[in-house]
Amino acid sequence: MQIGTEFENQALADGYKFIAGVDEVGRGCLAGAVVAAAVVLDLSEPLPEGLNDSKKLTVKNRERIDEEIRQTAVCFAIAQIEAEEIDRINILQATKKAMVTAVRKLIPAADFLLVDAVQLKQINLPQKAIIHGDAISASIAAASIIAKVYRDNLMRELDKIYPAYGFSKHAGYGTKAHFEALRTYGACPLHRKTFRGVLQTSN
Repeated sequence: MQIGTEFENQALADGYKFIAGVDEVGRGCLAGAVVAAAVVLDLSEPLPEGLNDSKKLTVKNRERIDEEIRQTAVCFAIAQIEAEEIDRINILQATKKAMVTAVRKLIPAADFLLVDAVQLKQINLPQKAIIHGDAISASIAAASIIAKVYRDNLMRELDKIYPAYGFSKHAGYGTKAHFEALRTYGACPLHRKTFRGVLQTSN
């Protein structure tokens, strides 16, 4: 089912011009950065075919739509917060920091934000937090895809540095194989040392 632009259209009707969807990926992972993306779609153009929450798409469709968004969006930006900082400031604060950083990198700057689930009080912009926004807002779905494809590619590259953990297969999530690797090899520098799954299996 094609995702809609109801929230974007309301913001346009209210006089806003650059409406950014904001989402993150990797919040629940045991390893790697949390990545956020902010995307301002060109709402005068048709949406990419099949645009949806990144979790509902095949890898092939996600990468196709990612490429189309990169080519057609007014602008987009990506930011990441690494495991060491996640451990220092906690995952919620790290997620918000990544989102805020991505928004501040947008050129042209956004004048309204549609954010998946959280309020970004650090940014003095009108915004709407939408629960499950990546499933019902085209702009947030686009951000979820940009963030997911970027992070998956990042974890595939990091898998070459730390091949024992299988990051290219599970992207740092807590799979059975990942837990087994943690028990065998302990944590590596990519692991979030404060996360219970890491603490319980790598000591």
